[in-house]
Formats: sequence, structure tokens, C-alpha cells
Amino acid sequence: MYFEEKDNCLIMRNNDEIMYLKAWGKNSLRFQMTRAAEMDAEDWALTESVSGADFKIEKEEVDMTEPFYHTPEEIEKHKQTGVIYYVTNGKIKAKIDPEGVISYYRTTDNALLTKEYWRNRNRIDRFCVPLRVDAREMKPIIGTTDYELTMRFEAFEGEKLFGLGQYQENCLDKKGCVLELAHRNSQSSVPFMISNRGYGFLWNNPAIGTVTLANNKTEWYAKSTKKLDYLIIAGDTPAEIEEQFANCTGKYPMIPEFGIGFWQCKLRYRTQEEVLKVAREYKKRNLPIDVIVIDFFHWTRQGEFKFDPHEWPNPEEMVKELKEMDIEPVVSVWPTIDEKSENFGEMASKGYLIKSDRGVLVNMTWMGNTIFYDATHPGAREFVWNKCKENYYDMGIKCFWLDEAEPEYGPYDFDLYRYYKGTALQCSNIYPLMYAKGFYDGMEKEGQENILNLVRAAWVGSQKYGVLAWSGDIHSSFAAMKMQVQAGLSMALAGISWWTSDIGGFLGGDNKSPEFKELMARWFAWGAFCPVFRLHGERSPYYERDVEYRDNIRLFSSAQDNEVWTWGEEIYEILKQFMLIREKLRSYIRESMKELHEKGTPVIRPLWYDFNADKEAWNVEDAYMFGPDILVKPITEAGVEETTVYLPAFENASDEWVESRTGKTYAGGQVVTAVADLGTIPVFTRKSKNIEVY
Repeated sequence: MYFEEKDNCLIMRNNDEIMYLKAWGKNSLRFQMTRAAEMDAEDWALTESVSGADFKIEKEEVDMTEPFYHTPEEIEKHKQTGVIYYVTNGKIKAKIDPEGVISYYRTTDNALLTKEYWRNRNRIDRFCVPLRVDAREMKPIIGTTDYELTMRFEAFEGEKLFGLGQYQENCLDKKGCVLELAHRNSQSSVPFMISNRGYGFLWNNPAIGTVTLANNKTEWYAKSTKKLDYLIIAGDTPAEIEEQFANCTGKYPMIPEFGIGFWQCKLRYRTQEEVLKVAREYKKRNLPIDVIVIDFFHWTRQGEFKFDPHEWPNPEEMVKELKEMDIEPVVSVWPTIDEKSENFGEMASKGYLIKSDRGVLVNMTWMGNTIFYDATHPGAREFVWNKCKENYYDMGIKCFWLDEAEPEYGPYDFDLYRYYKGTALQCSNIYPLMYAKGFYDGMEKEGQENILNLVRAAWVGSQKYGVLAWSGDIHSSFAAMKMQVQAGLSMALAGISWWTSDIGGFLGGDNKSPEFKELMARWFAWGAFCPVFRLHGERSPYYERDVEYRDNIRLFSSAQDNEVWTWGEEIYEILKQFMLIREKLRSYIRESMKELHEKGTPVIRPLWYDFNADKEAWNVEDAYMFGPDILVKPITEAGVEETTVYLPAFENASDEWVESRTGKTYAGGQVVTAVADLGTIPVFTRKSKNIEVY
């Protein structure tokens, strides 16, 4: 190994390997490695200017004599020494032994955070295993300048790992999981995790791959890439780690006021008169509503980005009336460009569509043969934004629903596709971030502040482009609802805190079913305590259309009603109650959003985020904190009348928890039984804050 110190960086070379270990803001170290002639220049998620480095490099000479020399004479004759390097930046320290093995420590207590996984001969640890498994493995893909990458770390008993984005399963603690590093409908890979050992880890690579969080090792894998790149952050509390992660990858803008209130949405309003009729009814009933969403296929063809004049004859007047009612209209945009659309030829000739390395290039065949526009191409982003500006923004629409943002390939054969930024295998996961960036940049250029757009996927750093993520086309069931609780918390810990789900689920809801009505009441109650409160869904059966085609364009129908008065008077009164509760908490939510904007503090977070000294809080997966002072326990099963809730212990033992529905007070550090009838979601508040919910 050859070592060189330069500009807050330790440079290491070993044969054809080049490695950088450098300070990256406070308490953070960034490691990069390549086998190419020079390091790839892409920073991917680490685009923010960081400061506060407290960087130093120290050396220690150590004995490296082979262990099989036993007598003093043999040891002296064959004695070898080497140098250990210690790279410190604030609260994190890396130890690099003479054979290149790296371990990371927290400097405040010298606790081992994590360590590379090597299974070969190591004279420093005297740990000799003949498996010849290296921690860092870059295998050349023959005939290319690319590499297949594997990075391995040791596993530790009792370690818990949280974050990593949105996956459809029931595990908040991801230890033991194998996760695909790829976006799909309802899945967002956001590869940042927090460990209960006191560190955060960012896999700074948008390549398709997997992460295996096994009991014997942690293994990160990319099918094709140019380099290894990760960031590790140390901290004394989860909040300290999360805040530094936000410093490195970007912070949210302040949420616009309409983002805090209630969002009305369904699949789909077919005409502008339907939209206005629903908006007027909400106002007639004196119900608080901030947003109404105009879903897909309001357009002519996919890729033309404009209202169909047959059913939306005067959208300017519609927008004007909605704004007079203090309702913000949101319009759906898809990245699909129909081969028959008026923009297809120009976009194809300018290279604005994604490419295929082989075969016929058609990405989706639903409602037409379409290709996704290449959101990684700056010209394509500008082109799409300019069309949306002309046809939507200039008439007063200031918020967009950027759907299909994964993008949703059918099938997900990533090895087929190529972007402006590179092959899909190497950079697919950056697509939703770039999609959002195109709209954010255009809106910012127009002078808009507090930008928010609803996007169906996210990657690390999407937050700085005002992304409100939602959990995709999930099923209408209690099982799916339960999965969304951990999905929202996992997204928040990965930096994507503007998050929502389709209240009631998207697929399979039957408005006449008593079971679905119960599900709707439970999900709606939980939605009131999510960062964004949004009702959406496909309610079967679909309405029939008078005609299937118009002007040689296939027309899409609409599902059943999905407004709060849809499910009868009993359910309506429950939903109305939670709309009013959301309004009551508006200033509290606004302050939580301000803390997110300024510090990166998640709006929703597991109990251990605020009570990390309470060991039991690290085991709770069915309740969470909504801001700093409200504890919420969603009801994710049918037929529940009461439930148990763990109340974490306060550092200030004089404080207590108040059950909001009953007014009962409890000391922290215990399990209690809470009221959970159909009109109640268990909510507990800090007594010292005197917060009224019900």
C-alpha cells in the first residue's frame, strides 16, 4: 500500500486501485475507490457544499511479524513493522491498517461503529482465513471500462438498521433483509441507513443492485459502475446523524401552506365540471380543503402535456374559480411520450428520449405505445418543463403530480436501456430526482418559492427539489396499510420526509363493503397524522364511457366516487372529525415542517429518534412520533376497540404522557392500554406542551 496526504484527504494506492478517504463536512468521512486510471468525477447525491471539517491524519508503527515465528531469535530475525493510519474528522475516526483494512470509530467514546469484512490473511488482527474474500471487490466487466462492485462490512450482534427508503414489507428494522437497489411502482430505493451503533451510512451510487443486511455480513452490490463511493457519519444521537446527512445531501424548502392541509384526489375527475362540483361541495359543507388533484388522461395524447379541450374547455376559468375558493389545483404529468404525439418527432431527433441497447424501444403499451423522456438529459428536462409551463403553469397551476417517476418499465429489464447520464444499470435510480429537478428548476426560474411537487419515487437528495413522495399503487387492505406505516418512517429516515400514501389504498376498494368503510376510517385517521394528508384511490367498478376513441385517441374512464361523504353518514362524521383535527394542528405541523426545512429533522420518526436512551423504544415498530410532542399508534387491523401502546421514558421524569382522547396521564417507560374505537386513533402528547388533539 502506498499512502499520500493531500488537501484533507488520505490517498491510498494498491496496484491498480486508487482510494480516497476524505473529510466531508462535520463528523463525516467519504470513501471512494476505482481501478480506472483516475477517479470518476460524479458526486451523485453529495452535491451540497459542506463545511465544518476537523480533519487530521496520524500514524502509528506496529509489529507485523508473522505469527508462526515462536522463539525470540526467530521473531527478531524475521521482524517486520508497518504503519497504521488514523484519519479523524470530528466525531468519526477511521483506522487503516498496513494491509488496508478499514475500521470506523466514534471518537467521543472510542466505540467501534463498523468494520470492513475481510476473510483472508491478516497479520494485524492475527485473523487468518484462507477464503480469499476481500471487503472491496471491483471485477472488470470484460470488454468495457465498467466494473461489478461488491462492498462488504462485518455484521454485529444486536445491531438494528433503519431507513433505506420505501419497500413493501413489514420490517422497520431492516436487519436481516435483502433489498433491491432499484425503483418500482411502490418501491423507492433511497440508500441511507442509520444504525443503533451510532452511525449513518450512505451508499452514494444510483446503480441497480442489492443490499444484504445479513447476520454474518452486510453486503452492498452494484451490477455495473465506475467506482465505489460511500459516506459514513458518526454522532452521539440519531438527530445529530440525520442533521449532518441533510447538510451533505440537501434540505427541503419550506412547505407551502397548502401542503399542510387536506388534499382531495381520486382516479379520476374526467371533466373540469366534475372538479368544480366536488370543490363547491366541500365549501358548501364548510370542510377544510387545500388541494384538489386532476389525475392522468386529462390530456390529449401522452407526451403533449395539455388539457383535452373536449372535456376541459376552459381550464383558465376552472383554475381561477378554484383559487377564489382557496383551493390549489394540482395536475398530473407523465414522462411517457406517445409515438403519435405532436412532440415525439422533435424529442426523438434531439435525443430527448431514453435509448435501447437492443431490440425495439417501447417502454409501455398501456393506452398507447410510449417511450419515457430522458430526465437525465438537461435539454429534455427543459423541453418538458417549457411545454408544461405553456399549457399549465401560465394559467396558474403551481403544483404538479409527477407520476410514473421510477420510471415504471414493463418489464424492468434495466440492462436494455441507456440514458444521457449512462447505462440504466449504472444510473437508473437518479431518474426520479432528475424528473423533479426539471420542474423545480423551471419553477424557481419563474420566481416561485416554497416549491412542492408530488412524485412517485425518490432518491437521495430528491428532498432539495421539493419532492412529496407517495407510496404508489398499493392495495386497499389492512395488510397494505400496515406496510405503509414502516414505509413512511423508513423514507423519512432516508431524508424523504414529505411523504404520503393513498388513504384507503389505491387498488381493490369497494365503496359498498363494510370492511372497506372500516379500513377507510382507520386509514383516514392515520392520514391526519402523516406529513401530507391526501385522499386518493381507484374505487371499482369503473364508469362506462360513451365512446372508446375520439380523434383516433383512446379515452380513459373513471372509477367510483372518493370524497369524504361517499361512505355514509357514520363514516363521514369520523372523517370530518379528523379533517378538523388536522386544521387544529396546523401551527404545530408548520413548526415541525420549519424544523425539517432548517435542520433536516423528519416530521415523522420512530420513537427512538426522540428517546434514543430508552432501549425499549428501539424495538417499537407500530407507533411513531409526529413532530416532537405527539405520539401516534395507527390501528392496522380490523375489529379493534382498544390496543396497547409503549410510552417511552422521558429524560425529565416529571413529565408525563396524556392520552388525548380520555385525558388520562401516564408516566413514560411503560406499556398502557388505549382507547381505539372506530372514531379514535390512539394519540398521546407531552403533558408539558399542553397540546389538544380531540
